[in-house]
Amino acid sequence: MATFMDKLKNKAQQAVKEAVTDAVQNAGNKKERIVFDSMPATAEEFKKLPQAAMDTPFKTAAMTVLAFTYYPVDKEMSLEMLDFLKGPRPLSPMEKQFIADRFMDKDYVPRSYFEGAKPENDYEPAEPYTITVSENPYSYQNEGYATLYISSGGADSPRSVQLRKAKDGKWYLWEQFLLADIRKPASADPWA
Repeated sequence: MATFMDKLKNKAQQAVKEAVTDAVQNAGNKKERIVFDSMPATAEEFKKLPQAAMDTPFKTAAMTVLAFTYYPVDKEMSLEMLDFLKGPRPLSPMEKQFIADRFMDKDYVPRSYFEGAKPENDYEPAEPYTITVSENPYSYQNEGYATLYISSGGADSPRSVQLRKAKDGKWYLWEQFLLADIRKPASADPWA
């Protein structure tokens, strides 16, 4: 028959075991909500946002979505924002052409990454403008790089953004897969 002390010891061991199991299961599954209280009016305002410190890959990933939202309205400003996020390696002519090609008739794709934006409301984001960025157990496989994920209200699986940490300690945009096709907004879908 177990004594009081044996029961207490077993409970403590079980609690430790559950805590370790929980920590292992949730390792590398961090999610961070990046909130923009307002949309910057200029590239200079964009560069002064708190998230522009780019001290975490999560902030840089969210800033990438924000920069893309300006492309349909002001292409040059959007490209300036993206160059800022790319740091020491600005956009190449090929990357600029790729972006231009992706935006043909699909100005809603970047908006789809904001909370509340979905096909039914023509990807109108909720305020404050919030983007949830997540990692997984494989996000930091290569030293100095992070691959993070952002869910779109118009896609079934999250899209990735790869960031690279520079000598200055900032995380810069390295590669993105955010402009892939998603479901059409309700107003543009002849079947809905």
